[in-house]
Amino acid sequence: MQPGLALLRLAQGRLDDATAAIERTRQEAEGPVERSRVLSAYVEIELAAGDNEDARAAVAELDDIAAAFDTPYLRAVVGYARGCVLLADGDAGGAHVALRRAWVAWHELDALYETARVRLQMARACHQLGDHDTAELELDAARRIFEQLNAAPALEQVRALAGHAAPSGVRGLTPREVEVLRLVATGATNREIADTLVISDRTVARHVSNMFSKLGVSSRAAATAFAYEHDLV
Repeated sequence: MQPGLALLRLAQGRLDDATAAIERTRQEAEGPVERSRVLSAYVEIELAAGDNEDARAAVAELDDIAAAFDTPYLRAVVGYARGCVLLADGDAGGAHVALRRAWVAWHELDALYETARVRLQMARACHQLGDHDTAELELDAARRIFEQLNAAPALEQVRALAGHAAPSGVRGLTPREVEVLRLVATGATNREIADTLVISDRTVARHVSNMFSKLGVSSRAAATAFAYEHDLV
């Protein structure tokens, strides 16, 4: 399966299918160009699954490839992947720097869809940094390109971020972790959260574990209290 199809499965909410497909594709990929494309998709899918450590390992491999073959394409791929990982780790400032470099490289390559995807992530970083005006500008720019390209799944991501952007200063939680936190605060079980977000129980458990770690809590009751104290529900 091509990495683009695995990303489509992810956009459709079929995370388990996307994870299985990209893992198989990663194992089969050969050559620096093919492998870099697969690893870039692998980073996104593993982050969605809550596997930040595997995503970091993929970025390290991308760094090695880029060091051996320095091209605008590889600089763009590495910058985007690193930015996504930093954003997931709660380093919005570092993420924005990496994503900005990726945007410059994709712009040089005149790759419209990729520049818009970077701007979507930059909007997320700006929201976490509390720079909501710039975030809205990035979202608008991404939206215009996605509308021009008729990229429906990407437009759904824009609409979701515009309507449910995570507030700034929430201990480095990703937008997905904020969604999970909000559902935890309603008393939903992991199974109910999985059904609501169309993800697996295992993925919910990872998000809950990551969320607890970032918030410094050890129970759903404490997480719920945090959510109410920070106006997340």
